[in-house]
Amino acid sequence: MSQNRSEKLETYMLGVIEGRKKGKRAALLRGFLKQLSWLFGGIVQLRLWLYARGIFRHHTLGCQVLSIGNLTVGGTGKTPVVEIFARSLQQQGRKVAILSRGYKRQRPPFLKRMVHRIKFQAKQRGPLVVSDGEHLLMDATQSGDEPYMLASNLPDIAVLVDKNRVRAGKHAIRKLGCDMLILDDGFQYQSLKHRLDVVLVDRTNPFGNRCVLPRGLLREPIRNIKRAGFIFITKSNGDGAIELKKQLRERNPHAEISECRHCPRYLQDVYSAEQKPLDDLNGLKIIAVSGIAVPKGFEDECARLGADVLYHKEYADHHRYVQQEIINAINKGLELGADALVTTEKDAVRFPLVERRDLPVYFLRVEIEMLSGTEAFNHWISRICFQ
Repeated sequence: MSQNRSEKLETYMLGVIEGRKKGKRAALLRGFLKQLSWLFGGIVQLRLWLYARGIFRHHTLGCQVLSIGNLTVGGTGKTPVVEIFARSLQQQGRKVAILSRGYKRQRPPFLKRMVHRIKFQAKQRGPLVVSDGEHLLMDATQSGDEPYMLASNLPDIAVLVDKNRVRAGKHAIRKLGCDMLILDDGFQYQSLKHRLDVVLVDRTNPFGNRCVLPRGLLREPIRNIKRAGFIFITKSNGDGAIELKKQLRERNPHAEISECRHCPRYLQDVYSAEQKPLDDLNGLKIIAVSGIAVPKGFEDECARLGADVLYHKEYADHHRYVQQEIINAINKGLELGADALVTTEKDAVRFPLVERRDLPVYFLRVEIEMLSGTEAFNHWISRICFQ
């Protein structure tokens, strides 16, 4: 299926799930998806039971393994949280490797993959090393946008991509000398034994419509948050999230809970890497371009910083941009009298090189700011490092 058709189907299905699509066909589809959700939820619980009883095997690699993940599909702002954990652990003296599955990275052609399978070369190739902790070795197309972002922003930390993260972990330990593994998006990955589980909950939309896939956005039932040792409430507004914390405490009375927000730091030119202060956004007329799970949040953030958002071109999450799409956005900006094109950092790593510079093209650099639970977080990091 082509990227365009796949994204149209994805957008339509999200509209059905979220109730934005009306009519008899959408209602029937929601009913069918509800039945599939019961089946999916049952399979998820059975799988967890099989791991808990030792029928499915957990692998242990002889070092600390920290999992950072979600109950829901996308949209919690996980990548900056992985950054802050990795950087904090590295500053405490650990040799850290981040293990990712490289979601929606560009894979080799189908025929080439089949040849590798026939020749039994798939297992021999090993994980993709995006960064060995010293050098950036791959681009975003090969590795996926999130692993590339992490490797770019964490130059002293190894980043590996492999669907089999047990294999990736072994490589990180044996070949790169790592003694601390972070599973990026690893809450559901049970094959590698987790010492600690961090779960992110989006303050603005904690559990979607509370249904499991495919009727909702939950990867597993809400009650399973009881496995978490640390809960990060992301995108918080500083109000204490009292009601949400109450719900979380009912399901997990033992986890540490911290609140954080994604705080914009500066603008950076996508092509020249020149950085500009956030104040430059105030009064700036912009065209926004994004392919993320929650595009409205990005647009609102730009507006909050004083930008006049003339037009926002939204694509599906993890959209792989082509040159013409960037040129079209620039042309739209020129037509509307915009001063710049602004995108997210996650999108920027997927922007192809364009020769035209009619409008400057910036991304908004965002980092985590702790609002509560900082002391607990620091204690937790120390406990991990000196266990």
